[in-house]
Amino acid sequence: MTGLRIVAAVWVVLFHFHFSPLPGVAHVAAWFGPLITQGALGVDLFFVLSGFVIAHTYLDKLGPALRVGATAKFVWARASRMWPVYVLVFNLFGLWLVARIVFGGGGNIAYQSVQPVVSVGQWVQQLLMVQMWNNQYLDGASWVGPTWSLSAEWLAYMLFPVGALVFFRLRTLPVVVLAVGSLALMTPIAIAYLSTGSPYYPWSWAVRVLCGFGAGVLAHLVVRRMRSTEKVRSRASVLAAATPLVIAAGLIVGEAAGSGRGGAVLVLFPVLVGALALADRGPAGFLARPWMVQGGRISYSLYLVHIPVFEIYWTLLTHFHVVERHAVLAYASAVLVLLSTLVVASVAFRFVEEPARRRMRRMHLPRRRPSAAPAPDAPRATVPQQARPVSAPELVAAFRDVHVAAAFVAPEPRHAATAARRPTLAAALVNAQRRRPAHRADLVAAVNRMENIRAT
Repeated sequence: MTGLRIVAAVWVVLFHFHFSPLPGVAHVAAWFGPLITQGALGVDLFFVLSGFVIAHTYLDKLGPALRVGATAKFVWARASRMWPVYVLVFNLFGLWLVARIVFGGGGNIAYQSVQPVVSVGQWVQQLLMVQMWNNQYLDGASWVGPTWSLSAEWLAYMLFPVGALVFFRLRTLPVVVLAVGSLALMTPIAIAYLSTGSPYYPWSWAVRVLCGFGAGVLAHLVVRRMRSTEKVRSRASVLAAATPLVIAAGLIVGEAAGSGRGGAVLVLFPVLVGALALADRGPAGFLARPWMVQGGRISYSLYLVHIPVFEIYWTLLTHFHVVERHAVLAYASAVLVLLSTLVVASVAFRFVEEPARRRMRRMHLPRRRPSAAPAPDAPRATVPQQARPVSAPELVAAFRDVHVAAAFVAPEPRHAATAARRPTLAAALVNAQRRRPAHRADLVAAVNRMENIRAT
């Protein structure tokens, strides 16, 4: 799932870059056709993938009942994930827009069909990621154009604790019903593509995020009902390999039928996500490679920074026409700009996104209280230096007594891993595998230590 994120992000990046006013870029875009010009579908793939992953992580926690504590933890976790690097990027780009207003001579300040409004009120809306909530259309609503989808997804997150109550109670429906429901939620946008070639009408952004997110949640309910057998994994791997080919073919055939009609293939996105979740070879193995997973980790930063980088590049092109007149310079600059987005995204992830996310998550975690010091007159356990010989019946009885005592005391799970505690069970298992066979004297000493612990 993480590797799939970089595929969707790169698809969106290439879609936006094909608007560059360079002959070479236009030739490449014409050669690949809808495989690039329909790259906006990568946003819909993000919505489906997000619904799937959020359901996988939080549905069992939020679904049984609406609890304030669990809801607050969920909202804070999502804010920790989205907000820090977003705030940095949109504020820096806001300074760029102000500079364009001051020194640009009254022209367009951003490469958007509708120019964004730069004001204090808009800054507050952008800061809270709610700029789309009172806009019917996405054009000009965000200073950084693609962040309209982040505002839309933030709305989906706010609604998820309530929606989880419904989805959780649908989990026992037949698998066929859940699968059909997941595909059906994608049909409103698919119908818009088939009828007009573009999913653009009042509040269409809300339909895209809510339907895509809901389709991802239902796809997760389907996957969790499937048993991970060799047969299921094999068929899922075949389906995961075939679905991208069908999507690509549908884009090409749909474009031949009419401009933008191929976008209806987004109805297959839940199938792709669900198949990859069950598959263990083919595309699933490719997406699980370390460099693809790392790409998926920086995909959010890439989605944020690529438009600011492109806008600076496009502005420079308007002042240095020599690049357009030389094909070699044009191709070289295009490649360098695309690579630079990956570099900037990696830096943003390494020094902003991930450190800030960890700090914010720790801010919400309750601090562990220090354990009380023992009373001065409390008896202290002593471990005997030399243990007397223990017979086999006594050894068995000692272990039985320890287990019986443990049954009446509910100790804190030693395997629970939190931000402040290591996964001790996993470490113990690893150490146990490396440990030499225990000698009888070691067992006797262990029994004696447990007896002393139990006595105190």
